[in-house]
Amino acid sequence: MEKSTVLVTGSSGLVGSAVVRRLVRAGYSVRALVRPTSDIRNIRGLGIETVTGDLTEPASIKKAARDCRYVFHVAADYRLWVPDPEPMYRANVEGTGNVMSAALENGVERIVYTSSVAVLKTTSDGTAVDENGEATLDDMIGHYKRSKFLAEELVKKMISEEGLPAVIVNPSTPVGPGDVKPTPTGRVIVDAASGKIPAYVNTGLNVVHVDDVAEGHVQALERGRIGERYILGAENLTLREMLAEIAGIAGRKPPRIRLPHNVLYPVARISEKLAEMRGGPEPRVTMDGVRMSRKTMFFSSRKAEDELGYRPRPSREALRDALNWFRKHGYIR
Repeated sequence: MEKSTVLVTGSSGLVGSAVVRRLVRAGYSVRALVRPTSDIRNIRGLGIETVTGDLTEPASIKKAARDCRYVFHVAADYRLWVPDPEPMYRANVEGTGNVMSAALENGVERIVYTSSVAVLKTTSDGTAVDENGEATLDDMIGHYKRSKFLAEELVKKMISEEGLPAVIVNPSTPVGPGDVKPTPTGRVIVDAASGKIPAYVNTGLNVVHVDDVAEGHVQALERGRIGERYILGAENLTLREMLAEIAGIAGRKPPRIRLPHNVLYPVARISEKLAEMRGGPEPRVTMDGVRMSRKTMFFSSRKAEDELGYRPRPSREALRDALNWFRKHGYIR
């Protein structure tokens, strides 16, 4: 496949910047879409073109996509609590439609759309879900999941009705270098490594190195089938196992106390109320987070492995690299 100009949205974030770095190594010419307020330290010095725009401003997206052969739409508003959900829907749903329309108008040859495993129907019995884990909007807990579900449905509709040449990837829980915000999962890693998480609840998640997710994006561009979706994950861990792994790397004792989910509901209500009164930041414990923790968020990446050649590394390496980056940049003292 000829190495041509690629537009990447969300290029300054955790996943987006990893995708940019991988594309640069592969020899692609990268055009990174950034907002005027974006923290671009993750992509500084990579020798790429940056253009300013906003997902909710169609004209800026059309201009950014001009003369691009491929588009990676990675950008998303990823928060588990928002005092006003409307901007999240504008960014995640309306913004996705704007990017897809701009790609069509500019004759883009192929698009890789970054969805999420959040749109899949999870289980409570520990079964690993694959791409066939179809869900409905009613299954979605919280505005982030609902907005990502609606965005993926929009992409699928444009594929079937307008011939949108898109491949969908569904990352699980990426961790690793470049988590500048940090993400909700990154905050858990920082807090656990700092000894601020004394207990856990019975839940599980799929942890993957962000660089492996980036590799999966490029593989989806070069080998993925139009209209298909591919889960990009790695190892399924219980929260207890993940916290124990972090504690071991950080040289701390892992939490031993298991809390019932019901205990956290009043804590979450109070935390959200205080955050709302103070105008942020996002509370550590949220109602949607507690609701989601009742499900075991385990996933299978077998399809990506079989069709794309996707080969993720062990989760311990992902957590170690994340911790090292957080230490280096002063998040963990």
